Amino acid sequence: MRAYLFVLLVSALISYLLTPMVRRIAERGLIFSPLRERDVHSVPTPRLGGVAMFAGVMGGLLLASQTPFLARVFDEPGPVIGIAGAAALLCLLGVVDDIWDLHWSTKLAGQALAAGFMALMGVSLLSIPLGGVIIGSPRMSVALTVLVVLISINAVNFVDGLDGLAAGVVSIGGAAFFVYSYGLAVDATPDSYANLASLIVAVLVGACIGFLPHNFNPARIFMGDSGSMLIGLLLAASTIRVTGQVDPALLTQERAFAAAMPIILPVAVMALPLLDLGLAVLRRMLAGKSPFSADAKHLHHRMLRLGHSHARAVLLLYLWTAIFAFGSVSFLMFRASHVLPVLGALVLITLGLTFYPLGRRLAAKEKA
Repeated sequence: MRAYLFVLLVSALISYLLTPMVRRIAERGLIFSPLRERDVHSVPTPRLGGVAMFAGVMGGLLLASQTPFLARVFDEPGPVIGIAGAAALLCLLGVVDDIWDLHWSTKLAGQALAAGFMALMGVSLLSIPLGGVIIGSPRMSVALTVLVVLISINAVNFVDGLDGLAAGVVSIGGAAFFVYSYGLAVDATPDSYANLASLIVAVLVGACIGFLPHNFNPARIFMGDSGSMLIGLLLAASTIRVTGQVDPALLTQERAFAAAMPIILPVAVMALPLLDLGLAVLRRMLAGKSPFSADAKHLHHRMLRLGHSHARAVLLLYLWTAIFAFGSVSFLMFRASHVLPVLGALVLITLGLTFYPLGRRLAAKEKA
């Protein structure tokens, strides 16, 4: 655990220290996020923050390769090269998009290329723990891996609409995922439980935490597509690696929930981004528009329309993410009879906080 925490802190420090340098480069290069009708920021803000986050991730991986406990993860270099190479490709693609605003089809092709490279290097779905389904076809394995990565990348990209939202949501969800992947590795191999999934989540969370002080409202820099695509990829990579640690033979009645966690937990961690993505695609297709067309009807836009301030909307979305992510993990650590009442109370409290401005407006209308 100490080795992971050390790597996390180093990733956070690199990201934190490099972000002001990247901001100055973006300002001098006039690389600003444009002011559009659907955006909530009112002043031009530099982007390219994902470059600093990428440096934090790569710095953390480099340090881990020199750490005795984590060095064994690099004994099989293919998956590490696949993740690092895909991350570099997406960060570069994001930088180009942050500067010139690429067409959505070009970005999608680049995302698929990065995901395919990662899959060919060994980070691919070989089995689906739920039901013990083994993916026998290499082509099907690559195709499903690319699909999972594309969904993860674009879900994070869609939710990146408020200062600090994407970085905070991924930090919270990633922390919950680390608890699960670390515990799973300890149970499976107590003598040698260093694993790539936990390492990737650790450097990801570190990079997001280091960037967050510069990005929280009022943001001094945005991560841009170079950051949102990067963290979406790394979330997907860690999820895919965890599925390989679960033996389908665990699917007994007693362990069914634990064995299904690699499917349940990523959905819980990404609950808000996936919900936002699904609603956006459905909404736009019903309107006869492209699923990748932009609008101002995302969840964070709706939170602002309810009457929340920018910062309060972000904090509430953090809270929802924590409830979904850590609530799922808690079922593996405590009895369901203990978890459900606590989760129920937290959900009711958060619902009250979420819709409080609406209730206050309705009460004011009744008095008037």
